[in-house]
Amino acid sequence: MREEEKNQSSQWKKVLKKRWVYPAIYLASAALIISGIFWFQAANKDVADPPSVTENNTDDLLGSNNNEDAVEVTQSLENVDMPVANADEVEYVTEFFDINASEEEQEAALIVDGNRYHPNLGVDIAKKDNSEFDVLAALSGKVTAVRDDSLLGNVIEIEHDKGVTTIYQSVKNMKVQVGDSVKQGDALATSGTSQLNKDAKTHLHFEIRKDNQAVNPQSYFGQSVTSLEKDSKVEMQEKEQADESSKTDEETDSESQTGSDIEDSDSESQTGSDVEESDDQAKTDDQTNTDDETMEETSNLQIQE
Repeated sequence: MREEEKNQSSQWKKVLKKRWVYPAIYLASAALIISGIFWFQAANKDVADPPSVTENNTDDLLGSNNNEDAVEVTQSLENVDMPVANADEVEYVTEFFDINASEEEQEAALIVDGNRYHPNLGVDIAKKDNSEFDVLAALSGKVTAVRDDSLLGNVIEIEHDKGVTTIYQSVKNMKVQVGDSVKQGDALATSGTSQLNKDAKTHLHFEIRKDNQAVNPQSYFGQSVTSLEKDSKVEMQEKEQADESSKTDEETDSESQTGSDIEDSDSESQTGSDVEESDDQAKTDDQTNTDDETMEETSNLQIQE
């Protein structure tokens, strides 16, 4: 046994004495170390670090921020729709009365009620075949009024954002109540008739009001609600400018009138002065004539003597 162990140790010594042994050992060790490094990196790539969620950034992950005001993205982004299912099947029986329109267009926009004429504050829509049709919500909002009205043919009012109100008249079979929230396109009622505009027959009278001011619905179909707000601001600015211009004209007229009154007063003063001078001149002439007569009488007495 001892001899075999001595033979094996002597063989290992002979192998280790060779020049290529130690470089081979170094290379093998290096290869093992490099392989281990690559394996470790590959294993880490498969496992992603979970995001750190804290109480402060929970809302950011959900797409909101508590520090900013909530922005409404429903009604404010809606475009005004026609209150009918198919716009190609209807026509305008009576259009909006526009003060800037021609006389013919204004006459066509008048509603005749016996001997009375009313400017149309909305549009009267009817089907081309004069049949009934469903009346739909032009915008999402809240129902604020539902009332029976024989003259107007029943009324539904819906309130929206930015001070906008839509009004639906000449309807029947009303399907909403006060306080209901409706979405754009929801069925509200069925078209009907009214005593005010009998010539329109079966129709819908539709109005859009901004801050209780009637606007032409045809100008806003397909437009955003924000366009109503912009136009309203422009109208307010124009009205303010017109009021300021009117005030300026009134002040100018007042100043002109004041100047005219002053001139009239000066003229009257001058006239009075001229009258006084004329009176003084007349008194002077009378005095002169009296003196002349006295001198003549005295001269005649002296001659007689």
